[in-house]
Amino acid sequence: MKRWIHVLLAILLFVPAYIGRQQEVNAAGGAEAVVDPLINKALETAGSLQVIVSFKGDGPPTESQLGLLKTLGIKTGVSMKSLPIAGVIATGAQIEKLADSGEVQSVYLNKKLSYYNEEATNVTGVDKVRTDPGFQIANNGLPVTGKGIGVVVNDSGVDGTHKDHEFGKNLVQNVLGSTNLNALEPALLPVTYQENVPNTDTNSGHGTHVAGTVGGTGAMSSGKYEGAAPGANLIGYGSGAALFVLDGIGGFDYAITHQNQYGIRVITNSWGASGNFDPNDPINIASKKAFDRGITVLFAAGNEGPGENTHNPYAKAPWVISVAAGEKNGKLAEFSSRGTKGAGGTFTADGREWTWKDEPTITAPGVDIVSTRVLGPVSSLAAEQDAQTIPTAYFPYYTTMSGTSMATPHVAGIVALMLEANPKLSPSEVKDILQKTATNMPGYETWEVGSGYVNAFAAVDKILNGKEYGKTVNASQTFNSNVQSSTERKEFSVDYNPVTSLSTNQYEFTVEAGLSSLVAKVDGKGMLEQTGNPINLVLIAPDGKEYSSGVSLLFPLYTDRTVSVSSPVSGRWKAEIRGIRGDEANPVGIGLPETVKGTLAFSKVSGFTGLSDIIGHPAAEAIKMGVSERLFDGYSSGAFKPSSLLTRSELAKYLVMGAEIRQFLPASGQNTYSDVSAAELPFAEAAGAKGASFRDQHQIQKGVILPKGTGKFAPKESVTRAELAYSLVQSLGLQKDAENFSGQLTVQYKDERINIEDTFNTPVELKGYVQLALDLNILNASFSVSQGPYDLKPIVKASFNPAGLVARGDFAVAMTRYFNAFLQ
Repeated sequence: MKRWIHVLLAILLFVPAYIGRQQEVNAAGGAEAVVDPLINKALETAGSLQVIVSFKGDGPPTESQLGLLKTLGIKTGVSMKSLPIAGVIATGAQIEKLADSGEVQSVYLNKKLSYYNEEATNVTGVDKVRTDPGFQIANNGLPVTGKGIGVVVNDSGVDGTHKDHEFGKNLVQNVLGSTNLNALEPALLPVTYQENVPNTDTNSGHGTHVAGTVGGTGAMSSGKYEGAAPGANLIGYGSGAALFVLDGIGGFDYAITHQNQYGIRVITNSWGASGNFDPNDPINIASKKAFDRGITVLFAAGNEGPGENTHNPYAKAPWVISVAAGEKNGKLAEFSSRGTKGAGGTFTADGREWTWKDEPTITAPGVDIVSTRVLGPVSSLAAEQDAQTIPTAYFPYYTTMSGTSMATPHVAGIVALMLEANPKLSPSEVKDILQKTATNMPGYETWEVGSGYVNAFAAVDKILNGKEYGKTVNASQTFNSNVQSSTERKEFSVDYNPVTSLSTNQYEFTVEAGLSSLVAKVDGKGMLEQTGNPINLVLIAPDGKEYSSGVSLLFPLYTDRTVSVSSPVSGRWKAEIRGIRGDEANPVGIGLPETVKGTLAFSKVSGFTGLSDIIGHPAAEAIKMGVSERLFDGYSSGAFKPSSLLTRSELAKYLVMGAEIRQFLPASGQNTYSDVSAAELPFAEAAGAKGASFRDQHQIQKGVILPKGTGKFAPKESVTRAELAYSLVQSLGLQKDAENFSGQLTVQYKDERINIEDTFNTPVELKGYVQLALDLNILNASFSVSQGPYDLKPIVKASFNPAGLVARGDFAVAMTRYFNAFLQ
């Protein structure tokens, strides 16, 4: 163990410094080039690679540097015009010789990059909509792109000189519609608009970004940054940087007046105000008139979160779609405005009684969204973020923004896809389908996120193939068990330094009596937030008992550390940051100095129903918390039955409820499983489907529950601990990491890792999942300590019991740990 620790210490503390020194030497000349570690791995399966060769110098590659490539027999490549860089195809031997040259600074693999707008369309299933062969057949052999659907971008304007939404092509009209009453002559005249303006977004850039999110073609990025509906017809209505109520109304007026001319079916509005909903507000009147004419109206929920009662009043109208902003990992963005729990009412408009609720309709990606940039004099609003995320070649054409302003046009584009699939849909039907096909967002209520995260694939699938979605959406369910609880959160930080005393690496706080749970979470991102940090979060109770997060073997990639304590004792607690302990002379341990930031969550249950049999059970507090967050449910009898074995059908239902699993239904009349009841089928189909996990952004991984043979789900069978490890880890989208693991299972015990004694009892295909479940503190090992009469130290052994069956109480504990660590 000590040898392993010393090796890790060398890697963490010596290698970064060595690389830094090597880079300094290389910049000065006279040293071997830096070679990307990924190259050796890639050469295991390829004879030659696409690599990037960076030469020494400030300008383009010199004749002698290009001559070096030719001398080595490298024939395929491209050199930059201003940068000392060439992209080439080279063999391993050629790469080795390049690294030996004094002319070369580095050689790196030309690896695939991920782009934020591309991620957004993956997350919501937009890309899957376009590539699904069944959809193409149902859509007359063509991909669903929003073709022929007119979408009004009612915003600051649109830069029609940008190739992604070029005026006269997919930007079919661009209107300058600022209505400055002070600039008019004293007369009562009809409103006028300046049409056919190539660029109406000369002082903001906001509307251009919105337009690209709706229906940009991605022309300037080879399609990487295309919008949700690249086939839609965009109509820009620009009011400039200063937007007034009359300007907003002007956009609706133009949409209605020119609806037939441009086939306008959607109007997206990434703006709003504060205050209460008023059906007589002129904006609400205008949006209602558009609704009446079959135009689907979308409004941004607002960026005033996370407080309650911050919802855009124009988004509260029952005929509009209100869009909240989500992160791409499925969480709600902190800034996204919330409604008010239980608030709403009824009113009469145009002779019809309407019911409104103060809550968003749906959630969509709204954080770090890359879309089109104004090509004029307007500079980037996020230059630093752009430099980190957008390749240099694309930098002039795209920029990054966050907000419900970015989430709303994404849904507008999805609506265009839906209307292409069925142009006869009314705005009310569009809204209903979006709600019924949403993905549950555990831990949030409808007044925060609406029905959940938007699912474009399911929405279009329902339209084209008549699927009956909606039976798995928490927002429309009636639950057997209910818990009233409240949670208070507090931020804290620790200036961690491995060479100082323990007391300086601690944060003290008070736990009041009567708490049902205490959850502490920190993020050890490491140097420049890139390397990860092998730190351990430990909570120390007033009596000295310790609760540890452990140190994941995946710490460079997954940097969160979470500790959950049920029914914590009252008194003075400590949150301590530790590294992996090296020896007795270094009690603090190995880790990188870092200001570690975290949150403490104090939860208290004030009452519950439908859980008549949990009092006194060790999992009682976890059960109450999980029911409160809608991670699982009790029985209609009013009991939870914590000691009963969990069945596969229950696991499927609870994963869809609480692990953010997408809805999925197979082709009509072709159910995947023949042994599942009609009530259980939607949950089984979702859990078993390819790409079920929300965090599997490309929707290519296996389902989160494996079948029991062809056409068999075995709904009444029990679940083993190894199978539960698979389901929870697969729900995190970690299939690749799990499948790459082999060898001995280990677990963190205090400051060291020890072997799992029953490793070889674990099915080979599930070993990696068990390892990750242990590393991520979702499931625990069992420890035994023995000491013979002559042993100097006790012997600690650990086992996992992979074939052990999971009780419902066991599942409640694991599921709440999963939720606290990864979904909060």
